[in-house]
Amino acid sequence: MNQGPDSDQLIFTIDLTVEEARRRAEVMAALGSEWDPVAVLRDEDAAYALLYSGLDAEQQRIHAALVEAGVLPGREQGDAASH
Repeated sequence: MNQGPDSDQLIFTIDLTVEEARRRAEVMAALGSEWDPVAVLRDEDAAYALLYSGLDAEQQRIHAALVEAGVLPGREQGDAASH
C-alpha cells in the first residue's frame, strides 16, 4: 500500500492474476474430465433447432423479423451443427 499525495488517502492495489488462475482451475476441475465442449455446443444447437421447429408461416415470419432486428440470434456459418 502506498500513501497518496494527500496524507488522508491510501492507494491500495492488488494483483488478481493468481486468484483468476485459481478460479479457472477450480471451474475446470468442477467440469471434470468428461466435459466435452464441442458436444455441449452441438446439443445446444440441436435444442435451438428443436425450439424453432414446427413454426407455422406466421410464426416463421415473426421469427425472421426478430432475427433481422437482432432480437434473436440467427443461424450463422460456424454453428456447431454445421461441422
